[in-house]
Amino acid sequence: MKRRDFIRNTAMAGLATALPASVGARKKQVPQTPAQKEPEINTEKQRFHFRPDGKFKILQFTDTHYIAGDKRSERALKNVIEMLDQEKPDLVIHTGDVIFGKPAEQSLHEILAPLGERKIPFAVAMGNHDGQYDKNRHEVMDIIRSLPYNVNKGVEGIYGDSNDLITLSDENGKTEWAFYLFDSGDSCGNPDMKGYDYIHWDQIQWYRQCSQKLKAQNADIPLPSLAFFHIPIPEFTFGLRYDTNRILKGNFGEEPCPPNVNSGLFVSMKEMGDVQAIICGHDHDDDYAMKWRGMFFIYGRFSGCDTVYNNLKPNGARIIEIEKGKAGFRSWVRCYGGEISQDLQYPEAFRKY
Repeated sequence: MKRRDFIRNTAMAGLATALPASVGARKKQVPQTPAQKEPEINTEKQRFHFRPDGKFKILQFTDTHYIAGDKRSERALKNVIEMLDQEKPDLVIHTGDVIFGKPAEQSLHEILAPLGERKIPFAVAMGNHDGQYDKNRHEVMDIIRSLPYNVNKGVEGIYGDSNDLITLSDENGKTEWAFYLFDSGDSCGNPDMKGYDYIHWDQIQWYRQCSQKLKAQNADIPLPSLAFFHIPIPEFTFGLRYDTNRILKGNFGEEPCPPNVNSGLFVSMKEMGDVQAIICGHDHDDDYAMKWRGMFFIYGRFSGCDTVYNNLKPNGARIIEIEKGKAGFRSWVRCYGGEISQDLQYPEAFRKY
């Protein structure tokens, strides 16, 4: 069963009365002027360093859709534990839809507990479902930030609750990489633009300010960066369907489900020249990586279980590894049970000969 059928027949039926209140509680006042406070960079808990071997490993979970007390969620928790123990990452980034029912607080505690137990730092970029139950999005992020080893700090004054910037430095403290987390929201509040939410203009402005500041600190050279969020942008579809000049590797099991409007995030990233890959979740049957117009559009591996549709089996996680002094990055998918696929070096594996 695909996303649209599943949501229509199951999830949304139970949210008919609760959704408007939770969506409304989540919205923040959008600033009426483009002026923003100077962005903070390199706060201590969001600054990471390469390991002694010169590498740094990020593990991406996505769409765990966990429900406390629901047997359909048991394999999702087992998957989280197995991925952490097999890969031993330096940082975990969860790209949303962490939970899929109430009690929200207990569900968050249970599915994220293995990270704190293993003392693994983690951050969350919320998905569209995370604030749709007995806690709104702001309350969900407050719970997440209260958990041991969480490094979410948030950005005041812009749209959303899970925008963040994490940096990776060498042993001398020089920033070598930046990891942007964007809150891609839930549903669009404008009746003329129905559908999934989008990255808003003030989020894009915050990103541009951070990018410019990091560039100035890096001898006026754009700092290599990755972007993580839940709902893919329309360019996932453009590259897939409207332009044949693209390279795709991995599993393509369903069409991307982006917003119905394009807010310009991709263009800003190309103008700033720093983001090498956009890494999302949301579409459970996809885990492919696509190169289009010089950008990598990458899906994580579905990490949940049977509370939602999942035709791409088994569940698992995506890993991104960065090596000091080496351009690009390496990424692979680890499946529940141990199998590894898509072990590729970026950008070398996507060159045309």
